[in-house]
Amino acid sequence: MTKYILRRMLHLIPILFGVTLLSFLLIHFSPGNFLSNISIDPGVSPERIAQLKSQFGLDRPWYAQYALWLYRLSPYEYPLGLKWPDAGYSFTTRMPVFSLMKDRFFNTLLLTITAQCAAWIIAIPLALFLASRRNKWINHAGSGILFAGISFPQIILCLIALLFAAKTGWFPIGGIHGARFENLTATEQFLDVAHHMILPVAVLAFGEIIPLTHYARTSLLETLQKEYILSAKARGLSNNQILKNHALPNALNPLVSHFGIGLANLISASFIVEIVMGWPGIARLAYDAMISRDLYVFMGSLLAGTIFLVIGNLFADLMLAMIDPRIVHA
Repeated sequence: MTKYILRRMLHLIPILFGVTLLSFLLIHFSPGNFLSNISIDPGVSPERIAQLKSQFGLDRPWYAQYALWLYRLSPYEYPLGLKWPDAGYSFTTRMPVFSLMKDRFFNTLLLTITAQCAAWIIAIPLALFLASRRNKWINHAGSGILFAGISFPQIILCLIALLFAAKTGWFPIGGIHGARFENLTATEQFLDVAHHMILPVAVLAFGEIIPLTHYARTSLLETLQKEYILSAKARGLSNNQILKNHALPNALNPLVSHFGIGLANLISASFIVEIVMGWPGIARLAYDAMISRDLYVFMGSLLAGTIFLVIGNLFADLMLAMIDPRIVHA
């Protein structure tokens, strides 16, 4: 198992390198940069623009900027030493990128993990319910609803949730807590954050519940056609016993594989949810940095999202290897 984990972690290095390089090239060769808006101001002299370019390192070739960013990010310090990784400074706020990302990363982690847990808690019992009635009309109706739900745009769901919150006043719009958060007790702070999370989590989880339910239902229906299931029926076991004790454990492999895919879908969907619904997470920070062309904040946010994604995939692979040891020796 240790060799398998090390092999999987080594595979993450070229992935992170490739994602950061392509993202750096994308933002570097896009028209304009952070100083574009400043340069059109007649009150700013060309000498000041040149000074700012030199200060931010924007006067260097793209490969020199990228190599310097990688060196700052690495824990290695020339010639033989170690240092704390540094993702650079924000052009707009002049703050360290890691300081800006710290709270935002936690907010995205909180939103995504909560939505993932909610989706699995709802989807698996729903899939069991539909699979246990595979020859009845409710299963066919549920299948049609699932197919229709998969194609429902996430942004429309966000707008519906915002409209519902605005019309009813039951839920806050935007942010992770209220204005008087610091004056609340610990219990009141927890309830305040939970209240702000309800709509974003519901929207994000809905986008995962539909495909996960469909995937789990399909996997269960395929498992129910196996010979050992027919043998269990012949021994007189009830449908609930067959589903819970035989079908579900053997249908776990594809479901665990779907965990990594579902996490990737949630991260991409959180980009829309955070921007439209005003949730202060990494995706919102990346969007604001992209609009303002804040290069190092954008790169740091993208790197954090990629690390979150590959760790989720690694976790899914490790769970799959624990369930099916044949994968480790493959």
